[in-house]
Amino acid sequence: MASTQMKERLQAAEDWILSNSNPPQTWPWTWLYKSGRSAYALIRDVISGQLTLHAMSLVYTTLLSIVPLLALSFSVLKALGVHQRMEPFLYQFFQPMGPQGVEVAERILGFVDNMKVGVLGSVGLALLVYTVISLVQKIERSFNMIWRVPEMRSMAQRFSNYLSVIMVGPLLMVSAIGVTATIFSSEIAQNLMAIEPFGSLIVLASRFTPFFLVVGAFTFVYIFIPNTRVKLRYAFIAGLVAGVSWQAGGMLFASFVAGSAKYAAIYSGFAVGIILLIWTYLNWMILLLGASLAFYLQNPGAVAKRRNVQLAPELQERVGLALMWMVAKPFSRGEPAPQQESLEQQLRIPGEVTRKISDKLIRAGLLNLAGRDGDQLVPGRTLDLITVGSVLRAVRKDEDRVVDRLPAGAMPRELIDMAPTSDDVSFASLLNADIPPGADTVKAPASGPNL
Repeated sequence: MASTQMKERLQAAEDWILSNSNPPQTWPWTWLYKSGRSAYALIRDVISGQLTLHAMSLVYTTLLSIVPLLALSFSVLKALGVHQRMEPFLYQFFQPMGPQGVEVAERILGFVDNMKVGVLGSVGLALLVYTVISLVQKIERSFNMIWRVPEMRSMAQRFSNYLSVIMVGPLLMVSAIGVTATIFSSEIAQNLMAIEPFGSLIVLASRFTPFFLVVGAFTFVYIFIPNTRVKLRYAFIAGLVAGVSWQAGGMLFASFVAGSAKYAAIYSGFAVGIILLIWTYLNWMILLLGASLAFYLQNPGAVAKRRNVQLAPELQERVGLALMWMVAKPFSRGEPAPQQESLEQQLRIPGEVTRKISDKLIRAGLLNLAGRDGDQLVPGRTLDLITVGSVLRAVRKDEDRVVDRLPAGAMPRELIDMAPTSDDVSFASLLNADIPPGADTVKAPASGPNL
């Protein structure tokens, strides 16, 4: 009995999250509703296993690329003589691993110092650049999977964008550290520190500076890496959540390492490698979950029971009619054409669904793209020539003509003719009818029944 009640409550909560046609409009219920939907989607993505697979793939690529990546990034900083300022961040990253983490960081820095980029030669330098770019490319592929982006950047864009970030990004971080240190050591800051409560606030801000830099790094990655436009406020919220999760995860992992003496006894010298793998995997999971959070905050309609929504006929027909109505209504009133993104947000369904349906209507000539950026929708012909039946036929049309493969004897002609209005006709009555075998059989029409 108790389990049944619990299932009913969970089902009611799931229906409230996924199938609520009238979501809350007042705070704090709006915040609770959006947070519940985002948390549901994140848990669903983790359980489905796609995020974990991408995180494990990135762990493997990281182990191969960490030294070339740092060597390429440190080469610019070494030329300016400021590479020492980046070393504390590397130690901070491995700090949750305890003394073993310090040892790993020292070994990585030793490899980087021994690697002379200038004497590698053309082939060695090309392999070094390729290794680094392959890491960032795999990160972009994971982010594009999260953001449902079908295409990656072109090869020219990868080299220019990736290398600019890898070479200039550390320099900007060092500059931010230097500017922060200059501000805190300035005469104005020193005078304010003598006055309370400004002194306590300045000391607190200086302690939280590394955390703010981590949040800024997460935010930058969420904006730059996906091959799509990410709004700053959603990237910042995701970066803040990821930064807090990273700090909390580091504390929990440090306590785990402190109590994992038995693993060292079991795995001996391999314990360091295993702990490194776990910590790297945890970091990638935090990064990818933050990217998923930014996606669901920017695209709330993408939250559904399944990650890939099944294109049921009922869904396609309703969305096709709704899109046509929402485009035709402002057009008939002489109002500006609506943007496709705004229509997706109003419909509160996954964007890939509306895009597939709108593309069908565009190919059928019922809708056209308009506007300076080609992101607005207008009717493709006069509204007098657009009927409900034409919209339904365009949505139902099998554009790949797979239906033509149906064998000639798949169904009798009467079954196709009466399909639209035959709710009271059973298959038993059809089978009992006196129809000669194979006499009145046809293929199913490619565009569905006429309406």
